[in-house]
Amino acid sequence: MMNNFPPGFVMIIGALLIPFLPHIIRQIYMLVLILTSAYALTLGFGIHTKITLMDFEFILFQSDPLTLPFAIIFHVAAVLNVMYGSHVKLWNQHMAIMSYSGAAIAAVHAGDLFTLFVWWEATAITSVFLIFAGKTKRSYGAAFRYLIVQIGSGMFLLAGAILLMSETGNAEFRNFDINSLYGQLIFIAFGIKAAFPLLNGWLQDSYPEASEIGTVALSVFTTKLAIFCFAKSFAGTEILILIGVIMTFFPMFFSIIENDLRRVLTYCLNSQLGFMIVAIGIGTELAINGAVAHAIVHILYKGLLFMGMGAVLYRTSTCKASELGGLFKYMPITAICTIIASVSLSAFPLFSGFVTKTLILSALGKEGLVFAYFMLLFSSAGVLIYSGIRVPFFAFFANERKIKSKEAPLNMIIAMISASILCILIGILPSYFYNILPHQIHYQPYDFSHIVGQIQLLGFSALAFICLWHFKIYPSEINSTILNSDWIYRKMLPGVCLPLLDLVKNLNQKFYKFLEYLFVTIKNIFANTMIKNKVFDREVGQDTLIVVQLFIVILILIFMWKIYF
Repeated sequence: MMNNFPPGFVMIIGALLIPFLPHIIRQIYMLVLILTSAYALTLGFGIHTKITLMDFEFILFQSDPLTLPFAIIFHVAAVLNVMYGSHVKLWNQHMAIMSYSGAAIAAVHAGDLFTLFVWWEATAITSVFLIFAGKTKRSYGAAFRYLIVQIGSGMFLLAGAILLMSETGNAEFRNFDINSLYGQLIFIAFGIKAAFPLLNGWLQDSYPEASEIGTVALSVFTTKLAIFCFAKSFAGTEILILIGVIMTFFPMFFSIIENDLRRVLTYCLNSQLGFMIVAIGIGTELAINGAVAHAIVHILYKGLLFMGMGAVLYRTSTCKASELGGLFKYMPITAICTIIASVSLSAFPLFSGFVTKTLILSALGKEGLVFAYFMLLFSSAGVLIYSGIRVPFFAFFANERKIKSKEAPLNMIIAMISASILCILIGILPSYFYNILPHQIHYQPYDFSHIVGQIQLLGFSALAFICLWHFKIYPSEINSTILNSDWIYRKMLPGVCLPLLDLVKNLNQKFYKFLEYLFVTIKNIFANTMIKNKVFDREVGQDTLIVVQLFIVILILIFMWKIYF
């Protein structure tokens, strides 16, 4: 019977019982749900579940070499999320995380666009409660904006699916033509969820406002689901290379002046998505492997970074660089795990980021894409300066503040250590990791040129940070407001459109008043003229005069129509 359910579905249905379970039993129950869902991954590739409604076939559960690695890491991330959040007594966040994780896993296994649409919107609806859990005025506003954007992306997906269905007779989830209208609508839907340039404001707006455990879960599923969809439907689409290069490059300028360290990580998340998008745009087997591999390790090290900052937030009630510093003596384990995540992010040899970024850079080199290669190389150097060093430095080592704390709760420590071990194991045993990727290729990341080149890059980047900090050129950690692309629809458009609407409204009112005045004036002139000149041989009322005037106007219009038409 379990074979008929798509992976993740049992997590969604099972989440309905979470509110009724005691706290400890709830944690065990959620792990059992995840393991039960993961059992479906052993069934092999192919179509496992489909239903027919109104002569249309819905593929609820299909698996292929691209689906498997995403399904594996989504289940692993779900386990880490349960471990990390097990100190939270309230059931609402646990229910949201479990159903959110299940919806993302089910979406990965969808075989048609209508099934994908259902799970696509389910991820939006379930995840928004994690932002509401921030319980601040800012989090409530961010949650509503997040929901509008995510539901809007689903509407683009649905429109594309309907057009595809009308043109081809099916809505199979496959590779699409970007030059078709349905392909462009689907492309936009995926692009919104992948936080493309100018469509990324929701990411930095919402993730830092979620609860400490909510941000960890959010960093895993939404954007990586979009990466999976692009890899499945738009591999080899060249415009993605340009979009990805821009994505890797522009967030660093926002990140380096941002004060909130969790928001710094969202800019960094945006940049790393760019690496995956570039690889998908290349479309070769090596590049697709690089995109998938980088998505997997990014879930681990970025989730670990958010875990570290979540622990800091939980213990100190702040994540602002201007209010933190010197926490290493109070939270050494959290600091060490955050450092491991940072060196993985920065692609140090023997850590997970190194064995995936080299795949992408090698794919760029083999295709002769020199400009994109150097832009990604520059971005790799920048990520060390604005995130890899900055986050752990300002949180744990920089100017010591008055804030005193204690180590993170045991469950958080266990989750962080588990993620740290995975980051290290993937870095030192890449061949085993490469075996789960979609395409079987032979690749050796640890050759002399890769190691020396990366060490040189990271060394000069670290030296640049030291010089900037020593000579006080590095931007100070101060409270500030960073204008992102969401400023366009949150501030600029309302600021421009509302006054214009008021102006149009006032002009419209004045126009109607003028017409009323003109009509009354003409009516009085006609009335006075007719009575004064004895047009009627007896007294007539005003209503009769109005009827006569209208009749004359109609006759004039008929006469003019006959002349000109």
